[in-house]
Amino acid sequence: MGEPRFYLLSKSSGETFGFCLHEELGCQGHIIRQVKLGGLAQRRGLQDGDRLLQVNGHFVDHMDHHRVVQKIKASGNQVLLAVLDSDSYQAAKALGRDLSQMLPDDIHPRLCHITRDKSGFGFSVSGMKGIFQLSVRQDGPAERAGVPPGSWLLELNGVSVRSYSHVQLTRKIKQSGSKVTLLVASSAVEEFYRLRGLQVTAALADTSWLPFKVRELHMVKGPAGYGFLLKEDDCSSGATGQFLWDVDAGLPAEQAGMKEGDRLLAVNGESIEGLDHQQTVLRICARDDQVTLLVIDPASDEFYQSIGLSPLLFFENSDPASGSRTPLLPSPSGSPGLCHVEVRPKGPGSWLVDAANSIGITQVTPLARPLR
Repeated sequence: MGEPRFYLLSKSSGETFGFCLHEELGCQGHIIRQVKLGGLAQRRGLQDGDRLLQVNGHFVDHMDHHRVVQKIKASGNQVLLAVLDSDSYQAAKALGRDLSQMLPDDIHPRLCHITRDKSGFGFSVSGMKGIFQLSVRQDGPAERAGVPPGSWLLELNGVSVRSYSHVQLTRKIKQSGSKVTLLVASSAVEEFYRLRGLQVTAALADTSWLPFKVRELHMVKGPAGYGFLLKEDDCSSGATGQFLWDVDAGLPAEQAGMKEGDRLLAVNGESIEGLDHQQTVLRICARDDQVTLLVIDPASDEFYQSIGLSPLLFFENSDPASGSRTPLLPSPSGSPGLCHVEVRPKGPGSWLVDAANSIGITQVTPLARPLR
């Protein structure tokens, strides 16, 4: 029986990964198909019929196919895949083997955001150019932010430290002001990637220690509606986004935890990236009485934009105390999340049903629509 193989695929914005992921009748698993001749996947070594076991270190063999595809899409231009050849996969299934046991326990670096106190950030750096190890002060800011003692520093504020000298790194840390974001890896994780010739990036990170969370909110529409306004406006990055405003006290939106200025990321588990305001409304209306919205607050949104990562990349987070991972639907309170709305036919909140029947959306600057 063969062993799982790991591939880090990195593409440009106009390029594809060069394969399709199939779910086929009579076959088990998520199947790699249509590997493009000369494409990125083939150049890295993916083969037709391979079964996908992990996406960015998350075991996916047991997941719904649609969710697995979404995880790859959310990964953006870089994704780490673990696959097993077809014969080995079928043999393992026939023997009743737990495929997750064929994979390493934890291959995630850790992304940590540290706010300094009067004595500093609570860590010191040793090493030579591009190779830096951290010593962490007990109960200091770095330890509280999740930095493991003896870990290796890979990135500072979203930038690789590979080309930095010790003097340059020290200067960069001082220039960071009162806050720094570190990508760190344990010796075991660093060795895993180094031995396979793979680059460790923040897209693969465990973000459970970050204070910046995507949130899951569940709403059931009441007699007075949802109690919020959906508004199109510019993001700080310059892109256009859909924002949630005018959250009414005591109504379902506020009770679910919606905050003024939250940005809408996804509807019913589907990213709204690239959709305009009306398309977003229609996506919300796609189900009669249920809708699920993934949202993020302004501070968290700004953080992910500053390090060049989509918050959708981290649908699943670990509980630092238990190390367990939670599924996308449903998520526990306080973890990356979704707003759930139930729509009823008439009343102040019936605009969603009306919009589905092609009632025009008023074009204003910026575009807005109440959910009441």
